[in-house]
Amino acid sequence: MEFELWHIWLLIALISFIMEIFIPSFVLFNFGVGALFGSLAAGLNLSLEWQIVLFSSATLMSFFLVRPIMKKYAYKRSDGFKTNIDAMVGRHAQVTEEINNENNRGLVSLDGDIWQARSQNNEVIPKGTLVEIIQINSIVLIVNKSS
Repeated sequence: MEFELWHIWLLIALISFIMEIFIPSFVLFNFGVGALFGSLAAGLNLSLEWQIVLFSSATLMSFFLVRPIMKKYAYKRSDGFKTNIDAMVGRHAQVTEEINNENNRGLVSLDGDIWQARSQNNEVIPKGTLVEIIQINSIVLIVNKSS
């Protein structure tokens, strides 16, 4: 079996599309589109110069026309969602050890995890009280009594 030039272009396109799955930056996809156009040019028996021109222009057009649209809509799902520590602010926790800033003591339970806590207003908060997380200072939660 003998490979023709359009087979090579098609193989480059296929490899680009597969690699895009593992490196989701939406750059390799554009090279795959360009390689498809290069394959089309080779299939039409155009010269190597024309194949490269079509490959380059299709890659650039895809990069500047398709990529911004995909970046806008395909990666939109993560906007506005708080994760990790940011998601803890505003939530309520249960005091498991009296919070006393003067003694540098206090623990709260949130989702089964125990966190060090300090009160925002330097007030003593007894064990069993429901508190709201106001901010996070390193690994210490700053809390207020819930209303």
